[in-house]
This record gives sequence, C-alpha cells and structure tokens, in this order.
Amino acid sequence: MKQFTGYKKGINLGGWLSQCDHSKQHYDSFIMESDISRIASWGLDHVRLPVDYELIETDHGDFIEDGFQYINNCLRWCEKYGLNMILDLHKTCGYSFDESSADFFQNKKLQDIFVDLWKELSRRYGDFSDHLAFELLNEVVDKDTAQVWNDIAGRTVKAIREYAPAIPILIGGVENNSISSLKLLSMPYDENIVYNFHFYEPLIFTHQSAYWIKEMPSDFSMSYPNQLSEFMSKTAQHLPQCNNQIYSNIRPGQNFFDAVFADAVRVAEERNVALYCGEYGVIDKADVVSTLNWYSEINSAFERYGIGRAAWTYKGKDFGITDEHYAPILDDLIKLL
Repeated sequence: MKQFTGYKKGINLGGWLSQCDHSKQHYDSFIMESDISRIASWGLDHVRLPVDYELIETDHGDFIEDGFQYINNCLRWCEKYGLNMILDLHKTCGYSFDESSADFFQNKKLQDIFVDLWKELSRRYGDFSDHLAFELLNEVVDKDTAQVWNDIAGRTVKAIREYAPAIPILIGGVENNSISSLKLLSMPYDENIVYNFHFYEPLIFTHQSAYWIKEMPSDFSMSYPNQLSEFMSKTAQHLPQCNNQIYSNIRPGQNFFDAVFADAVRVAEERNVALYCGEYGVIDKADVVSTLNWYSEINSAFERYGIGRAAWTYKGKDFGITDEHYAPILDDLIKLL
C-alpha cells in the first residue's frame, strides 16, 4: 500500500487553537516551544494541528493577521525540532463536527468562504510541502452529505493546487471520518491525496463514561480486551445511535483491528492512495492497563499496514496523554504511538 512518507507517528495538539477558549491568554500558554521539543524527543515525526476558523477569519471571511502568527510559530518550532506538521481545519464558518450545522452543505456562500480560506492558507504555506500537509475539514458527520462533500472537496483541492501543486492533502469521509466511509470518497484527484480516517473503536471502551455522549452512564467502565459480544451488547445498550455493523463481519478468532481495517486497506490499494489515521485514543476514564492493551494492538495493526497516525491528544480534552491520569504508563504509552 502507498505510504504517507514523513507522517508515520504523530500526536495531536488538540485544544490549543481549536475547541478552546479563543483568547490570546490561552493561545500564548497552552502550547509552547518546549512542548514541541518534548514531542520530538519522543521519536515522533509529526504533529497534527487542529485550527478553528475563528483564529484566522471572521464570519464575513475577513482574515485575522494575528491568528496566523500561531500557525507560523508552530510551523517554525516543528522545523527547528525536525517535525512535520498537518494543518487541520477543525471548524469552518458554518460547520463544526460537534454542532448542528448542516447549512454548510447547502449554502454556497459558506462554501465559498471555505474555499477562499484554503486559498489563503495555500498562498501562505504552499511552499512548505516538504514538511507540511493540509487536512481539508475535520469530521463530516451526516452520511447523506457524502456526494456534496466530494464536490466541495474537489473544488477546494483545485483551488489549493493553484498555489500548492505538491502539498499533501488529507480528505476524510462522512460519519465523523469513519473508516467504513472511505470507499465513498471520490477517486484521488492527484498523487498527493491521502485518505484520512479517525478510529476510536470499540467506542464503548474508548469513550466509556464520556459526559458528552447521551445515554452513557457517568460511572460506566469496561476493560480491554474483552469479548466481542460484550462490546456489541454494551454498545446497543448505551450507544444505540452507533452502528454495530463494524463488528458484524468479524469472524471468530479474527484480530479485531485486522478485521475493521481490511476494507479501507483494500480501497487504498485499489486506488493507490495512502491511508492516515488522524485521531485515535482512549479516554482518561479507562483503567491504564486496558489503555496500554488497546494502544498495543492498534499500534501493531498500524505497523502491519503501514498506516500513519496521530494520537488524540497531547494534553487536555479528556484524552491528553501528558495529563495526570496517564502518568503511570506514559513512558510505555509513548513507545506505542
């Protein structure tokens, strides 16, 4: 399978310039140069930088010059410490994965603002293609927007290529960048397209006791590994909105990750496109032994198939691996990224 060179093992900087308090005080203190140096010391090769549009653009499409400086700083620090960087537009004007914002897929004005923002990002950063990649948009939720999203993505790639002909561009599928939705993406527009997915399965384990999930008990706990039937029954009970189809094709005795990666690997091989997992991780409510077990298994699968990835996340956001919960296993966890 085609490889995403330079982006094998990374970590997210979630909560810094996205899903955050959009204030100068927060921007200046949450991530600093010392954090990038620390990440490089772990032997990783890149960071994924989620950015909300509010950092760099108003709702009217006017650019905020001060906001771009934080992207510049991160890029400069990464260059200094030998890391590559993925610039992920985590939220665009009119759309966010965690809000009801379907208007984006029906509103040409909002789509124009999206394309124009990527034109500006390409104009500013298109010359950094040897150590920077672009990720068009984080987690398109509605599966019914698959074709509309393909059309928007195609238009945006064309606009980016005017300024950045060689920069890698990551595109994820619907249903929150589901691995099972990659086959719905358009054929790669050129040789520098990467198919991007997020992976938190079994969700009932990785998001146990998550306060933002409806019907999830605040005291729910589950270990890993566990019986597939247990994952399925608990998912049906506490996450009825989730599709258990991802488990239904797993044969007795088959490795979980091999089974759920298989279709995406086949699609990538048929289309000669690299695969990348932009987010994966375990909530800080899970016991640390189970967390290590899960990371060990998914790491082995990533290595078998040559899939690049970035763990969610460096600090905070209930998944931060440098937070107190993970301290007893941090050294072992770093080896499994």
